[in-house]
Amino acid sequence: MNAVWQRLRLMVAQGVATLVGGEYVQVTVLDGETLPKVRRVEPYGMSSRPKPGAQVYMVFPSGDRALGMALVIGDKRYQMDLQAGEVALHDDLGNFVKLGADGIVTVNASSKVIANAPMLEVTGDVHVIGELHVAGAAFFNANLDVKGQLSQGGKDVGNAHTHQCSLPGKPSGTVI
Repeated sequence: MNAVWQRLRLMVAQGVATLVGGEYVQVTVLDGETLPKVRRVEPYGMSSRPKPGAQVYMVFPSGDRALGMALVIGDKRYQMDLQAGEVALHDDLGNFVKLGADGIVTVNASSKVIANAPMLEVTGDVHVIGELHVAGAAFFNANLDVKGQLSQGGKDVGNAHTHQCSLPGKPSGTVI
């Protein structure tokens, strides 16, 4: 019975990552034992590369420490403060995507956000705080279609917009 109890005690462990690779993690478990090659398991569609010092929670089928699987690797050093029901994808540099309990999705990037797609469609209003730059040869060879009112500084510059100016050979105040 002692041997069975020993195997059961060896089936689950927690430790600290000392080396982290794409497929394996080296872990020092709480009793000081170093496990050099514990297979990492990640959920479909989610990948991460935790830093050394992260907490590792492992299982060992049949209690065999040579056949371990790291089911969860977490790191409280970089944990975000979230409200009940919120979810976030984040890193150690402060970059994150947060699904807020208030229905707001917040993206925070330390450099920039790149959307690489043949079409970006937004179904609601867009507010740009800062400058808007439209660049590239395609812009000059393509149509810019603005539906609704086009204004700058509160002044209409759309279809109904006219200029009154003086042109050589035309009377002063000519509308163009």
